[in-house]
Amino acid sequence: MSTVASSSSVEPQQQGSIETEQSSTVGQILPQQPEFKIIKKKLNQGYVGFANLPKQYHRKSIRQGFEFNLLLVGKNGLGKRTLINTLFNRDLTQKAEVDEDEVSRLLSEKLRRLQLQESLNDANNLENSNDNGSKVNLKSINTVIEENGVSLRLNVIHTEGFGDYINNTDSYIPILKEIERRYDYHLEQENLISRDMSEFKDPRIHCVLYLIEPNGHGLTDLDLEFCSKIGSIANLIPIIAKSDSLKTVEETVEFKTSILKQLDQHNIEFFKPSVYENDDKENIAYIENLVEKFPLAVMAGTDLDSNGNRARVYPWGTLNVDNADHNDFTYLKDLIIKQFMEELKEKTNKVLYEEYRSQKLVQLGIKQDNTIFKEFDPVEKLIEEKSLHEAKLAKLETEMKQIFQEKVLEKEKKLQKSENELFLKHKEMKEKLMKQLKALEEKKYHLEMHLQSNGGVDSTKADETSKNGSVNASTTTKEKKKGFLR
Repeated sequence: MSTVASSSSVEPQQQGSIETEQSSTVGQILPQQPEFKIIKKKLNQGYVGFANLPKQYHRKSIRQGFEFNLLLVGKNGLGKRTLINTLFNRDLTQKAEVDEDEVSRLLSEKLRRLQLQESLNDANNLENSNDNGSKVNLKSINTVIEENGVSLRLNVIHTEGFGDYINNTDSYIPILKEIERRYDYHLEQENLISRDMSEFKDPRIHCVLYLIEPNGHGLTDLDLEFCSKIGSIANLIPIIAKSDSLKTVEETVEFKTSILKQLDQHNIEFFKPSVYENDDKENIAYIENLVEKFPLAVMAGTDLDSNGNRARVYPWGTLNVDNADHNDFTYLKDLIIKQFMEELKEKTNKVLYEEYRSQKLVQLGIKQDNTIFKEFDPVEKLIEEKSLHEAKLAKLETEMKQIFQEKVLEKEKKLQKSENELFLKHKEMKEKLMKQLKALEEKKYHLEMHLQSNGGVDSTKADETSKNGSVNASTTTKEKKKGFLR
């Protein structure tokens, strides 16, 4: 294009001479070439393109699908199965149920093989032996639900026999161990060297829905024990089941206040949706309104009324399940499914599981080493080895000093013991000599008295005898003393 522009800028006289020369040589006249305009587009420098990342995540989510694991706990007769069917608007109980799903079965086998924790085996033996006279069975429902092109792999675990026995002590143990087994299975899969994350399914419990009996008097000891044990390891959501059995709205509000007070007194944690900085005012107001209604009083039902709404029909009137003025079922559905399902999964992954994982690794004796993936530096390695060697020498020196002090103390104790023994021996010999000396003096006294009574000659002999005796005694004592002192 530069050549065209230059040709167009030629003066007319020069063009005419060129055309006459070309006509004389070739015999043709070239037409005058038009001018070309250069169009320059200006790009928007502020646009990069990462604003489309949510669309990419949306495509990825649609392709991979979602998964959710829900644990439903409550006494028999509180409508657990009806609540499941009402939440997901289909009859899930028609699916085949087994006592232990495939994830739990594989988990149990690997835990026995690797022997991660002996207490888990003890707990399983306790469940199988049924020492306390009660048995809690865990039933699993695994299904895939599709809605508007979005698929959800749903795993619902519900209990049978919870709180139905006279002695319900430690009824929470099978449920607690089920949550821990799933955590252990996930931890084991994370630590595999060769793994296919595309085929990996998250077995962790994302939500524990606990059904409270609508007695109107508050939580029982069994409720408090279960909530205190489970609230620290899983997302606990306590709800009042069959709220339509409560007579008035005032009774329901009073019952909720009593439950919240008991939960606060026992420091029981339960899931509450969080408010973030970038949330709009409407979302913040909705979350605050939702939290004020805790614990949610819900009723469930799949029967339809004359208007086609899910409702429970009574002689005195009709209660609509999906009407927020009649019960809190819509808030429960928003909390678990529509609004905060991803938040439940995120808290399970980043808070509850991470805390359990760190405690588990510490119990297994695994310490964190931040130098594993550092680059190798010979100088730093020598400095580190030198410091370790100096520390080792200092430790050996301290141990040698301690051993030397112990030897000195032991020798001093032996010398002190021998000195005490010699002192006692000296004292004993001195006492013996004093007794002998006293006996000789008594003999001398008796001899003198005898000689005085017998006369002069006898007295002279007695004197000599006594002198000789005294000399011998003194000589004996001197020899003994001299030998002892030597």
